Amino acid sequence: MKVLITTDWYAPVINGVVTSVLLLQRELEKQGHDVRVVTLSNTLHSYKNGNVYYMGSVSANKIYPGARLRVNRTRSLVRELMEWRPDVIHSQCEFSSFRVAYGLSHRLGVPIVHTYHTVYEDYTHYFSPSVRVGKAVVSVFSRWICGRTACVVAPSRKVERLLRDYNIQCRIEVIPTGVDLGAYRREPDPARMAALRTRWAIPENHTVLLYLGRMAKEKNLEQLIDQIAAAGRKDVSLLLVGDGPDREEVLDYARGRGLDVIFTGMVPHSEVADYYRLGDLFVTASTSETQGLTYFEALAAGVPVLCRKDPCVDGVVEDGVNGWQYEDGQSFGEHLSAFCGDAALRERMSRGAKDSAEKFSAEAFGAAAAELYASVQAEAAGAFSEGDPA
Repeated sequence: MKVLITTDWYAPVINGVVTSVLLLQRELEKQGHDVRVVTLSNTLHSYKNGNVYYMGSVSANKIYPGARLRVNRTRSLVRELMEWRPDVIHSQCEFSSFRVAYGLSHRLGVPIVHTYHTVYEDYTHYFSPSVRVGKAVVSVFSRWICGRTACVVAPSRKVERLLRDYNIQCRIEVIPTGVDLGAYRREPDPARMAALRTRWAIPENHTVLLYLGRMAKEKNLEQLIDQIAAAGRKDVSLLLVGDGPDREEVLDYARGRGLDVIFTGMVPHSEVADYYRLGDLFVTASTSETQGLTYFEALAAGVPVLCRKDPCVDGVVEDGVNGWQYEDGQSFGEHLSAFCGDAALRERMSRGAKDSAEKFSAEAFGAAAAELYASVQAEAAGAFSEGDPA
């Protein structure tokens, strides 16, 4: 099968969309499918590198940090894709690259599958001072996008319910993004881990609370810091791995609350698994996740998760088995104290974390996607046959 993936974000950028795209591309190719990718160039120049087509673009940093907008589609690249003629187009973003996907779909009669990665309601502060207006805009925009697809992939039931609330009428299938379990299951190199602990001056007797991800308003990091501080434990260190527009504010806030905070900044993708292993407990107060991909990765690395109660992790984070979903600061503190004070509990929950990650394997993700493509193709062929006057 020929599969075209379109995405505004691609390597070397590190975020949930890129992780999902790279994993999907790899798994489809392992199955023998012919996969090509359309994404945005970091310059005005359009070019092709292997099976990846880069469209010229300009920075849209004022709209959203790191975002870009296509300005140059390049007819020769589009012509080449039309001659190749994909069997299905899998769109991963709603903006510039979706326009390319829709144009090719319209001209070739090829169905679009679209993954709805982002809960835009949680990002309206980037473009609207009014939450109500922002939500209305997101609802209308989402209906426009989804109305031009054969099927929408929701990474979780939370996203499926959200789309139905927007009155999305098209077919929706729930397929969680998988995790490369092998990368997180490998036994850590003791010397490497000792070197990292020394590098970041992590106290030997401290429980390491790990947050790995984007440092931005929608992640509720100040609330997380308040809850850690309120727990009053002096035997914990907060390890912040990542970066974002609110970095300085978050670091100042954490230090102002008297926390032992360690900030690494962005780390190379090849080292992410090691940084998960530095943590004893993954902590987050975010409710903007569509599926909590970092939660899957933490669990695969054997790190239990303490997170805000959220529909996206229903069936993922099981209380007392591989972590907890907390509802308020008091329950956060109780779970944290229980974890810090019971070595047997920590060991049991680490095993539970690893065991629970099995259902999120990369192989299962790729197989589900390929099965969906075949189904969408069959539906499209059936619709053509029914409408063919011959």
